[in-house]
Amino acid sequence: MNAALRLGFPAALGCYLIWGSLPLYIRAMKHVGALELLAHRVIWSVPTAILLIALAANWRDVRAAFKGSNLKWLAVSSVLIGANWAIYIWAVNAGRAMEASLGYYINPLVNVLFGMLIFSETLRLAQWIAVGIATTGVVIMAFAFGHVPWVALALCTTFACYGVIRKKVVIDSRAGFLVEVAFLAPLAALWLVWFATTQVPGRWMGEAGWDIALLIAAGPITAFPLILFALAAKRLKLSTIGMMQYIGPTLQFLIAVFVFKEAFSLTHGIAFGFIWTALAIFTADSLLGDAKARRLARAAEPA
Repeated sequence: MNAALRLGFPAALGCYLIWGSLPLYIRAMKHVGALELLAHRVIWSVPTAILLIALAANWRDVRAAFKGSNLKWLAVSSVLIGANWAIYIWAVNAGRAMEASLGYYINPLVNVLFGMLIFSETLRLAQWIAVGIATTGVVIMAFAFGHVPWVALALCTTFACYGVIRKKVVIDSRAGFLVEVAFLAPLAALWLVWFATTQVPGRWMGEAGWDIALLIAAGPITAFPLILFALAAKRLKLSTIGMMQYIGPTLQFLIAVFVFKEAFSLTHGIAFGFIWTALAIFTADSLLGDAKARRLARAAEPA
């Protein structure tokens, strides 16, 4: 195993294990409320991001992020990622962690559709089939839940739109993350001041005690997986990253069923069966496509 793989694989594994285990942290902090946790997640992400950038001595990208169109796009991406966090925290605490995991299962397929619509990418037949099967699974899931799975759809749409914008902004992930949380931090601080002075007077750090440490930990818990993902993305093949990304929602799904004891009926099983089948087709097609591209590249090399 070369040096890139030795660093890239554990970085990707660590990233997806943290994201997959996040419902446990959110549920443990259920008593502080979704918006209160979101506010602390934003506020404590700022010093975490500054520390990480200082360690990397990468202030040049920070200055670039605050200029021109980069600042405009990062303002939009901050709204999207903030909405994504808020919906996810609420969903876990509302007993809808399974529906939230569904959103991250179908996210890669939404990325494919966005690539076609926004970047004029073409879909292969297998990709169209995968999208159709996944859509069928979402429809079945709507019957299983008794409503349109808006949590899943909102999560995958906000994160896919976030990915599109970050694709347009050629900025180091740490610098971009700092700008995003810097945009959100004043709103989070204002909300926390209003909450601690009018709703629950004196409640600045949850119920004190361990809540203080756990709320401060929201910053590293938010920032570290993003940094690990950036490290992995530079060192691993896209196909490898694509396959490993299902670790996160799979862990979320298992936690929802076996830890949180959320209802899982035969209809849920059929719906997830469609989603998993679509992902298997999508992943296999991606691997075959990458292998074919490498063969063509080698054939085109001069003798």
